[in-house]
Amino acid sequence: MSGRIPPMETVRMALATLRSNRLRSFLTMVGIVIGNASVITLVGVGRGAQGLAEEQLSNLGANVLFVVPGNNDTRRRGVAFPKTLVLKDAEAIAEQVPSVKRVAPQITSSQVVQAGGRSATSSISGITPDFLTVRSFEVAQGRFINAEDLKGARNVVVIGPDLEAKLFPIGSAIGQQLRIRNQSFGVIGVMAPKGAVFGSNQDENAYIPLSTMVTRLTGRDPTYGVSLSFISVEARDETSTGAAKFQITNLLRQRHRILRDDDFAVRSQQDALNIVGTITGGLTLMLAAIGGISLLVGGIGIMNIMLVSVSERTEEIGLRKALGARSGDVLQQFLVESLVLASLGGVLGTAAGLGTVALVAAVTPLPASIGTSTVLVTVGLSGSIGLFFGVVPARRAARMDPIVALRSL
Repeated sequence: MSGRIPPMETVRMALATLRSNRLRSFLTMVGIVIGNASVITLVGVGRGAQGLAEEQLSNLGANVLFVVPGNNDTRRRGVAFPKTLVLKDAEAIAEQVPSVKRVAPQITSSQVVQAGGRSATSSISGITPDFLTVRSFEVAQGRFINAEDLKGARNVVVIGPDLEAKLFPIGSAIGQQLRIRNQSFGVIGVMAPKGAVFGSNQDENAYIPLSTMVTRLTGRDPTYGVSLSFISVEARDETSTGAAKFQITNLLRQRHRILRDDDFAVRSQQDALNIVGTITGGLTLMLAAIGGISLLVGGIGIMNIMLVSVSERTEEIGLRKALGARSGDVLQQFLVESLVLASLGGVLGTAAGLGTVALVAAVTPLPASIGTSTVLVTVGLSGSIGLFFGVVPARRAARMDPIVALRSL
């Protein structure tokens, strides 16, 4: 044998060698398969979590702001929110902020709701009629709370569809009675399905007039004595949210007589999206790094097996060199074997990962997905790992002295 071996002949020989040891070749690929499948699955699920959060946030409305008690420091330290927002604050925002269209103050409390022999724990919200428009909710049956209900502090309630299914599984809930803290409420409406927002199922909630919440459940005057859970604010349009946020912040600072270290926070949908994007992006990167470690382990496995293969094929290498094969030919063959193992493992792992992502998207609310670029990068990374970790055993085989190798014959 003389002259350099053609590349295709090298590939044919490498494939023949791998086929002759099918089980060992497959086991060698397992690490790469697991690594690729992990990267594809984890990145796909991470993107799905981000997509779900963004979808839920979009249901809040593009021009909706939320004024909540407590500042960034208290939230970072996990301190309970101070009682800083009162009804007069909401009224001032509605009257004095030109960029604001509607304001919906809210008091929320978790309570046990009973109807007949059935009961369920629900988030009870004391709200005003503007809540429906500000939060983009809809009523499926009956009606929503109106100004007369609010003015008269009536014992009426509008419930979510899931709460209706728990308390009134047979027939309509409209006109039925339920009890909250030993107070009887008449059901006047059932909300349209809204889904979950930040893990909280909105369809299990119940809504009563804010005045009823205070006089019947909290027993205090909301003007000064009881704090609001938060204030939902609808800006005049999407472009006005920045101005509304600035104006609300200045107004509440004046009302609370503070210059900095606010005892409240004004959050927009974009703020929430940025936070969610940062968190999910970091988690996705971390998950991808974990998958990358699996790929690294798979690469080390390929190198170990190829080193064993070099030791087992000493006679073969010696014969090939004695017949005229160059060191570069031997090097090339072993690199091709490593590349084929890693690339094939990458393709199989990618297929497994894509199947897992599709399964997650089908059986869970997560819209898990994976981009073509991620698939190509992952498969390419697998091949690169094969080449990188195949260099050491390939060089050892290429540098082998044929005379020394042939002594073992």
